[in-house]
Amino acid sequence: MNEPKKIGNYRYRILGLLMFATTINYFDRSIIGVMAPTLEKLFGWTNSDYANIMISFKVAYALGLLYMGGLIDRLGTKKGYTLSIAIWSVFGMLHALVRPGFSVIGFVAARFGLGFGESGNFPAAIKTTAEWFPKKDRAFATGLFNAATSIGAIAAPFVVGWIVHEDGKNWQIPFLLTGVLSAIWVFLWFRMYKKPEVHPKVSKEELAYIHSDSGALENEEKLPWKSVLDKRQTWAFALAKVTDAVWWFYLFWGAKFLSETFGVNIHNIALPFFVIYIMADGGSIFGGYLSGAFIRKGWTINKARKMTLLICAIIILPVTFVAITDNKWLAIILIGLAAGGHQAWSANIFTLVSDVFPKKATASVVGIGGMVGAVAGILADKALGSVLDTAGNTGYFWAFLIAGSCYLIILGLVHLLMPKMTPLDENLKPIQNI
Repeated sequence: MNEPKKIGNYRYRILGLLMFATTINYFDRSIIGVMAPTLEKLFGWTNSDYANIMISFKVAYALGLLYMGGLIDRLGTKKGYTLSIAIWSVFGMLHALVRPGFSVIGFVAARFGLGFGESGNFPAAIKTTAEWFPKKDRAFATGLFNAATSIGAIAAPFVVGWIVHEDGKNWQIPFLLTGVLSAIWVFLWFRMYKKPEVHPKVSKEELAYIHSDSGALENEEKLPWKSVLDKRQTWAFALAKVTDAVWWFYLFWGAKFLSETFGVNIHNIALPFFVIYIMADGGSIFGGYLSGAFIRKGWTINKARKMTLLICAIIILPVTFVAITDNKWLAIILIGLAAGGHQAWSANIFTLVSDVFPKKATASVVGIGGMVGAVAGILADKALGSVLDTAGNTGYFWAFLIAGSCYLIILGLVHLLMPKMTPLDENLKPIQNI
């Protein structure tokens, strides 16, 4: 009796590269949040100054997502991803050239370029996942590379705490490290990446598995970017991405909250961030696994994804109590629980795009949704910066209240917009009898 031939697992090497890129991405963007209390003292920033610097990143991120998503669909994943990481690496390193005399405008310019480049990461990664994994595995694969956001966020405080002095000495060095990491990634990406259909290291069995629940192969005709704008499914995803504002609140304002409320500084922020983002990692992986487990039990994709999202929203609710506790570690655990819930939520909403849209439209839709999330983050930053400057730390009460309660409301609206999650074919027409 012949033993069945092994399927092969080259797709996980590609997934490893997605994790590496996402780690660099979040290490780069997290550095300023970790150093925020120190940089504020060094350069004399107000809360509104800091908010404006964060807003510049998100404005560029929003604009970049609209452009980069469509560009990646046109150029293809290999070239598009490389362009994205090249742009963000250059502007990440340019932070180190900023001087005190023009610190606000200098950081605004550097963050703007960084945000534009980083906007390409998730459209490219989601498109790659759709190319390399069947639908039943995509949420888990997305959860794995999405967990790398926390690896980057965890690495940032340890690197910063090791290199940067409390008075700000050596603050430039962490911004320069990403250039080296990015060069390594580009070398590996060009060496290892091709589409699975033409990759010499992908077996027939693995290719068949990748396409096992994807239906017919798509044609090579490009879809115009505007073709997805009138689809309710696009705006259901975009609405779910409004919660990006909450994630960015933890990332960019978390160190400031812990510093101002509990006296946490640049040398002891690493452990709280480690706890928060390890919990976030666990949530990302578990959230991706859970919806896949529901599908393997025989649930429809619609039921599996939305039930998982409901569980995530319930897990996040207790973060509303963070601003009214005087226990530092209770606050950290509640933020970590919410971060884990958010990452589980994020892994599943990203997968909604490839569940519904053809592969050649995924980067465009992810870009539009990410733009909406960035706009939500801009409005949140502006409001929080103003409130903190005028009313003090009571602004954090409202921030955590909204952060905990918005997911349930948004899930209800997503269901109204996309009650059945009917897949669309390569011409964006509903596929019937599926």
